[in-house]
Amino acid sequence: MTPRTFEDILQARYSRRRHIKHILMAGAAAVLPSCDGETAASKNSSTLTFPEVPFGFDDTHHVAQGYRADVLIRWGDEVVRGAPAFEPGKPDASAQSKQFGFNNDFIGYFPLPLGSKNSDHGLLCVNHEYAQGHMMFPGFKHQFEEALNAGEAQLRAEQAAVGLSVIEVKKENGDWRVVPESSYARRINVSTPMNITGPATGHARLVTSADPTGMRVLGTLANCAGGVTPWGTVLTCEENFQDSFWGDRDRAAELAPAERAGWDSFGAGFTEKERATPWDAPVRRYALSGWSRIDDRFDITKEPHESNRFGWVVEIDPYDPESVPKKRTALGRIRHEGATVVAKPGKPVAVYSGDDQEFQFVYKFVSHESYAPDDRAHNMDLLKSGTLYAAKFNDDGTGEWLALDMRGGSMIDARQTAEAAGATHMDQPEDIETSPVNDCTYVTLTKNRNRQASETDAANPRPVNYWGHIIEIRPPAVRGGRNHTATTFEWEILALGGDPRDMSENVPGRPHANTSESGWFANPDNLVFDPKGRMWISTDGMEDSGEESSYGKPIHDGLWAMDVDGEGRALPRHFFGCPRGAELTGPCFTPDGKTLFVSVQHPASEGRSTFDAPSTRWPDFDAGLPPRPSVVVITKDGGGEIGS
Repeated sequence: MTPRTFEDILQARYSRRRHIKHILMAGAAAVLPSCDGETAASKNSSTLTFPEVPFGFDDTHHVAQGYRADVLIRWGDEVVRGAPAFEPGKPDASAQSKQFGFNNDFIGYFPLPLGSKNSDHGLLCVNHEYAQGHMMFPGFKHQFEEALNAGEAQLRAEQAAVGLSVIEVKKENGDWRVVPESSYARRINVSTPMNITGPATGHARLVTSADPTGMRVLGTLANCAGGVTPWGTVLTCEENFQDSFWGDRDRAAELAPAERAGWDSFGAGFTEKERATPWDAPVRRYALSGWSRIDDRFDITKEPHESNRFGWVVEIDPYDPESVPKKRTALGRIRHEGATVVAKPGKPVAVYSGDDQEFQFVYKFVSHESYAPDDRAHNMDLLKSGTLYAAKFNDDGTGEWLALDMRGGSMIDARQTAEAAGATHMDQPEDIETSPVNDCTYVTLTKNRNRQASETDAANPRPVNYWGHIIEIRPPAVRGGRNHTATTFEWEILALGGDPRDMSENVPGRPHANTSESGWFANPDNLVFDPKGRMWISTDGMEDSGEESSYGKPIHDGLWAMDVDGEGRALPRHFFGCPRGAELTGPCFTPDGKTLFVSVQHPASEGRSTFDAPSTRWPDFDAGLPPRPSVVVITKDGGGEIGS
């Protein structure tokens, strides 16, 4: 049989779409905006009216003209009452456990009081993804040296710097501030007690010497993206947890073969020969953590099951600082990037998530119980049990949610379970968000530089995908919305990342014809929708993408926005640029759309930049202070909705 070319796939697909379009227009879908990939965008008619930020790469941040971007809270600032003042370069785990953590990522806004839509007073839940000792403390030439040689005080401070911060914020006279000594304020890190819930609870592979029950775990780490539930909890996602676990490589393979399966760099350890290898040699293994040298639970030769207790979605009640966080094993153990909840009265809830690695899968959890808007106590356990699915993207633009084995061991090995079910290998799935207007769901695929031409498919059409793309998922239409609990869907490539001048691919999603010189983006990471249903896209990798494109120079990461419906569909506009070395993460709107919170993560993290010699000292620009990851609050001059 002659293999189909990609052009064959496209022709069959669009013939099918033309056939079904007339049927859909006559049915329930007509009550929704189209989310239709055939909405040709030939006019420069974006609903976003801000002047675009030119591409750049320098020491500071840039926001569109007519907007303010103010630093709200920095690494080391007070969170919990009694936190000491930040002392740069001094490792102090006790102080850090009360201060704002390092490398802030996801942001969730929770109005005060609970149940209101207050856009001027609320709580921010902010993830702290990982520590970088060589950027936090003096005396190190590079990251690898710090991982091998940092002292115990430094490593303990790193452990205290990850996890989550809960802060109270308030807008007064047009300015946002952190409310000091708030009764809601809380720091969560690798030492915070948590309960394990769901199908993996008590499983033998969760048992450790410290927890013979397999039901209780200390802490959370690698907290990247997340989600907000309509019953007022935050879902924080454990992503690259494997980089915190080390040990003798040969012994790890012998003691924990199942635990190592499917996780690159996990348990690699260091041989004496590797210790003597130059830090930037190609053979050097990437290392983030030296924690195993001071904490046995991060040494997989001593605690081979401890790593199984990470890689989960954790649910936390920010309104109750005494509440015990819950690891929701029914959502599977993967490198979770995002946990987006779709909840409709009287229906089961759906939670979308991506596994942030090349060739991994897109997931959806559907609860067994239904959402009850007026019963918070009932909703607090909705994520304890349900069915986990992995997505199969068919070449004809249809898709299936494949139900996975929900036994405890299968959830620990969710990757292998999805593989066995036949899910589609994707180009590094990251954030997944659902529009509040058209009720479609969108997934960012950041890149996949290892996909070969023989491995492409309609959903991942580019070999050696440097630039990434965004896919639109359309659940079946029902009266008043879409059915997110259904096991079928349709999909479309919404947008391809990359410089339009470099594109020769005959695939859907090419940049809009009116994309400006600074309008294109690459390596899409986090998404958020404003109240009008416009998509806001943060990026991770624009520095390299600029150098590898016709642009020919590094470009700052930042934030782009675009319509997903109408004539301006998929026409991106550049709104915010980060300081050099930084990535923008966690964009989050207040309910009224008039405030946008963003995280600026790892400023100055590039090349040989260190605490002692950083490439920028953003945001303070003080010779006595290092670069500090920070939350930035963006408002429009004179008030008004962001973007309009």
